[in-house]
Parts: sequence; C-alpha cells; structure tokens
Amino acid sequence: MPEGHTLHRLARLHQRRYAGSAVEVTSPQGRFPAAEVDGRVLLRAEAHGKHLFHVYGPDATVHVHLGLYGTFTEHPHPVTEPVGQVRMRVVGPTHWTDLRGPTRCEVLTDGEVAALRGRLGPDPLRRDARPGLVFARVAASRRSIGVLLMDQAVIAGVGNVYRAEVLFRHGLHPLTPGHRVDRALWDAIWADLVLLMRDGVKVGRIDTVRPEHLPAATGRAPREDRHGGEVYVYRRTGLPCLVCGTPVAMAVLAARNLYWCPVCQPE
Repeated sequence: MPEGHTLHRLARLHQRRYAGSAVEVTSPQGRFPAAEVDGRVLLRAEAHGKHLFHVYGPDATVHVHLGLYGTFTEHPHPVTEPVGQVRMRVVGPTHWTDLRGPTRCEVLTDGEVAALRGRLGPDPLRRDARPGLVFARVAASRRSIGVLLMDQAVIAGVGNVYRAEVLFRHGLHPLTPGHRVDRALWDAIWADLVLLMRDGVKVGRIDTVRPEHLPAATGRAPREDRHGGEVYVYRRTGLPCLVCGTPVAMAVLAARNLYWCPVCQPE
C-alpha cells in the first residue's frame, strides 16, 4: 500500500496541473458519480495521510484511498480512449489522469470530509500537524510502538517501510510499549519522520540510509528491490545489518511483517 509521501506527491502534481481550471471528470467504469463534479473548477488537491482529496466546493470533494491496488497514471494531451477498468478520469487543460483499482473513490460533502479527517491522526507532512497530540496517544497506550506507528488514527501516513526504518534509526525495539517512549525520543522520531517523508515526496521513493552507510561509502552493492531506495531493515530478512552485521529479524505483528535488528534495537 502506498505510504503518505506518495499521496502528497500526487496532490502536488494534481495541484500544479488541474487546480484553478474547470476539469472534465468521467467514470469510464461507471462506478463513480462523476457527474457531481464534472465541469467544475478544481479548487485544490491535498492529502492527509494515505487519503487524497480533490476539493471542488462547495460541498463536493472527491476522496480517494488507493488501498493495495489503486494507481494513478498521468498523461499529456492528446487524450486517448480508456484502457482497462478506469474508475475516474480527470482531463485538464494540458494533461489527463486515470485512476484504476482504488479502495475508495467517492464524492463527499464538507461534513463528511471533516468527519473522515477527524478520524485520522496528525500527518507529519502537513503544516497543521500536532506532534504533541500523537505523543499523548502514544504515551497513554500499552500497545507496542510498532503497532501504534501503523495506526492511522494515531499518526497518519506512516506505513510499513517508514515504521521499520524510523525505529531502526532511533534504536527502538518495535515491541516497546508506547508508554515507555519518553517525550525526547518521540520528538526525535517525529522530526525524523518529517525529514524522511519530505525527502520521499521530493524524490518519489523511500531512502533512509545515512551517508556513511550508503553503497558508495561502504563498497557494498546497491539494493535491488522493486520498491527502490536504500533502507536499513525493511525486507532485508536474514541479511546483515548495515551497521553491526547481525542478521535482520522478521516477525508478523498485527498481520504485517515487522523488521528490526536484534542488536541495534535491543528489547
């Protein structure tokens, strides 16, 4: 499932290409009420966590959650005939976008958008984020930090990759109860998430390895993975830790694979 940086990257792209213009919105697949926003001016595109919002206003916002299989494809003019199951097509002055396979694609009222966002935790990529609110929820919980970081009602936008990597970067075992994470450590984790996720928006992939551990510095081969990016522990089960050489561990936690270094992140 795409993590928050992907949705913010899409929001910025759609903001540049479509905001301020009347756009043609259709649903070739016929499973989305495109007529409710077709021909209207897209006021802005924004993201909160793993959710994308095309705001047309008043009282009309297209909400998209990509889920596991949803994808946007972006194209310059000219517009061609739809291929495959296109849930939503947006055509602007210079570009057009097709959406396929999302978990959610719907038109919401302002009240419904507010209710949805009210169920989400603060997003490290949003300027209105309140890291203190996240800490309050973490500090009050006996659930593990590995579970809390994946709970979108606690913190929005963090997925499996950022969870594994930020915990490694701060030497924190993923099964540490939330109430044992002190404020100084949480502030450092939050600041690191902001840094890492902003970089993800900029470059379009997740890179978490510090300069001294990169292939160019250590002489190791670059990572080969369809997700791209240099990481410390994510999907590196059994491979040597880039810092201490200990084999990376993996376990299933809350139905998701969990990765950590037993030495760099002691219990």
